Amino acid sequence: MQFEVWAPQSARVDLRLNGTDRAMARHPGPGREGWWRVEAAAEEGDRYGFLLDGGPEVRPDPRGRRLPDGPDGLSAVLDPATAFGSLEAPAERPPVRLQDAVLYELHLGTFTPEGTFDAAAGRLGHLVSLGVTHVELMPVCPFPGRHGWGYDGVAPWAVHEPYGGPAGLARFVAAAHAHGLGVVLDVVHNHLGPSGNHLPAFGPYFTDAHHTPWGSAVNLDAAGSDEVRAYLIGSALAWLRDYRIDGLRLDAVHALADDRALPFLEELSAEVDALARETGRPLFLIAESDRCDPRTTEPRAAGGPGGPGGPGGLGLHAQWNDDFHHALHCAVTGESQGYYGDFAAAPLAALAKTMTRVFFHDGTWSSFRGRTHGRPVDRRHTPAHRFLGYAQTHDQVGNRALGDRLSQTVPPGLLACAAAVVLTGPFVPMLFMGEEWAAGTPWQYFTDHPDPRLAQAVRDGRRREFAAHGWAAADVPDPQDPATRDRSCLDWSEPDRAPHERMLAWYRTLIALRRTQPDLRDPDLGAVRVAYDEERRWLTFRRGDVRVALNLSAEPVTVALGRNGVRVLAAWEPVEHPGADGRVHLPPRSAVVLGP
Repeated sequence: MQFEVWAPQSARVDLRLNGTDRAMARHPGPGREGWWRVEAAAEEGDRYGFLLDGGPEVRPDPRGRRLPDGPDGLSAVLDPATAFGSLEAPAERPPVRLQDAVLYELHLGTFTPEGTFDAAAGRLGHLVSLGVTHVELMPVCPFPGRHGWGYDGVAPWAVHEPYGGPAGLARFVAAAHAHGLGVVLDVVHNHLGPSGNHLPAFGPYFTDAHHTPWGSAVNLDAAGSDEVRAYLIGSALAWLRDYRIDGLRLDAVHALADDRALPFLEELSAEVDALARETGRPLFLIAESDRCDPRTTEPRAAGGPGGPGGPGGLGLHAQWNDDFHHALHCAVTGESQGYYGDFAAAPLAALAKTMTRVFFHDGTWSSFRGRTHGRPVDRRHTPAHRFLGYAQTHDQVGNRALGDRLSQTVPPGLLACAAAVVLTGPFVPMLFMGEEWAAGTPWQYFTDHPDPRLAQAVRDGRRREFAAHGWAAADVPDPQDPATRDRSCLDWSEPDRAPHERMLAWYRTLIALRRTQPDLRDPDLGAVRVAYDEERRWLTFRRGDVRVALNLSAEPVTVALGRNGVRVLAAWEPVEHPGADGRVHLPPRSAVVLGP
């Protein structure tokens, strides 16, 4: 087989395969400057790496598909078609479109105590009975140690071995598809982790022309950036093509420093769309973005990337809507710290704005940023399924000092209200694992860095961060303590017992209504109507013929819905059908869905 590596700054490159070194030759082909290659007989699982300029350190392949011994070990030969290409026939599973989806964000290492793909696959029946359509896996690329969130990954083509490695991921995807579930994978292109990153030794994968919260930026626009872009795009396509994953979530795209005329994200979206046409599968990209910029998901210019059809968007298929989350969070919790400040002044007004106009910050003043922020969404031409709505995510739970969920902060009735807004609202709903039964377990920030200096730096940094908000160091969980990860694992005895089973039934009911009521999947943002009373703390909204009413206060309220003949379809607390006057009487902290 042929071994290749891009090492443009090296004068000599050797392949070490099964303990034997072979000199590599420069690639003679045009457009392949900086590439080295050599032919060598190899079998599945053979260990290999590269030596640069005669140095003593053998480094793993930047495009290696498997790292059996972790980020600092050798790569192992892996041919996806041979290793797991026969696990599934793609045509057997009818695809679910993004606009009809309900996503479920899942962290492999804490979804089950075992923390493996196979253990998670054993719980897919729960997700089927819940009614979700897609599992969104948090990052699974290799990182040092066994346990972590995954955002310190250092090998974008490989899979974390403690989770089960590449074969484990392939089995998980096949099992999900057999259950009728799609799979979305969270990928990180904006940085690599602080330990085990060998890319700088091979070439200009990073640049000091830009700086990010993690240091030097990934090189998307300086010399050598063509190959860096190809490296990241090739990785993205490999997940979709070789593992048959259905979509990718792109982490923090606002942190991608890119000054080229053709943005990396536009190039990536064009390549993914081309693969979707080639395979006949509805592949998609979901961005996490802090910009409140509708151009992230607006169509690309006519004629393709850089085409002559005038300026266009980046062509991503959807983006997270944190503004919706912040407004909803303030409405049910009353919190006002940090970036919640702008939303907390009038939380129901903020929630109404995000439900009808998507972004709260659409060119408005942001006190948290100290400047105006965002851009309006054109509701006439932008469907609601370009945005995801959620009440909880790994970020919004795990980045709290104690990793406390909403279920540990607000009473069940307010949890039910938040669920009703997410699951009957205009955006594609996403849940965070365990929220469907009001999990009593926290989800805390945990790491497993083998380097003691890095471990201490992470521990100290976490405590300093929260000391600024009044937390005592002893009260902030130690990220390196194995007990922090163990506390964050879901307790699978909870869904079958009170009070969790009642919340689980509510989520199942709401998801079923979204599936059976077409109005709840209507993409027309202009058709969403919201009314609210900030003082009395009630809010109603209309989706076609469906009405949803919430009472967030501790007192009963009566709300006028109009003379429209709607009946109660689902209610958290017992609610009578509206009378002839169109009024509905809501118990404290409750939600009701009404329809014809």
